[in-house]
Amino acid sequence: MATSERMIARKEGAIGWMIFNNPERRNALSLDMWEAVPVILADFGADPKVRVVVLAGAGDRAFASGADISQFERTRATPESAARSTEIGSRGRAAIAQCEKPTIAMIRGYCLGGGMAVALDCDLRVASEDARFGIPAAKLGIGYAFEGVKAICDLIGPARGKEMLFTGRHFDAQEALHLGLVNRVVPGAGLEGAVRAWTDAIARNAPLSIVAAKKAFNAAVQDPQDRDMKAVRAAAAACMASEDFKEGRRAFMDKRAPLFRGV
Repeated sequence: MATSERMIARKEGAIGWMIFNNPERRNALSLDMWEAVPVILADFGADPKVRVVVLAGAGDRAFASGADISQFERTRATPESAARSTEIGSRGRAAIAQCEKPTIAMIRGYCLGGGMAVALDCDLRVASEDARFGIPAAKLGIGYAFEGVKAICDLIGPARGKEMLFTGRHFDAQEALHLGLVNRVVPGAGLEGAVRAWTDAIARNAPLSIVAAKKAFNAAVQDPQDRDMKAVRAAAAACMASEDFKEGRRAFMDKRAPLFRGV
């Protein structure tokens, strides 16, 4: 399924795991990794057994440490190749941001530059205490993409976002939590357990309800003229017409846990 050996994709019950597998470079994101992202997420999206997607980095040193700069002489040597590289990366980011299923970034170690962009494209972020965040674009002469800047502004506001990009400094996990960059910080040994607690809770809930909520949240942060309110309302209406809605009512009356099937 994955089109790069630097990407690991596996399914485990209701979880689809997408793992950046470039540990010798702290999981720096190469072009072939970005090309694999839409392929993996399309497969997860088409599988009704997968109800939540977790993004993680291989090893214990990094989630993703940004772009693989060692490739730049080849992939960004000309304006044409640079434009192609940017387009491939944008498609990968769009695939993450537009994934209909809930996405969780499981962050251990470095989460920098493009890695930060990946994490911010996810719905939820949980970090280990040793996580480090930052965008060193100004230290590399890189213009950080508008999509990434907007995601930061939406999450922590322009003043704090400017501090992050202007200084290029690292933020530790507790500061990231205070800023609102992450939802939770946990000890390193408990990171996967914390993520699994979330995936279990999400997988028990009605998939159509989660899809409807995600569509509404996505629309809420868009400019009004870009909102597809017809799709938002249709997703909510699909919940009310679903078998899962009937199951939820029956389970409530029977005082038992519901068994949702996503239909």
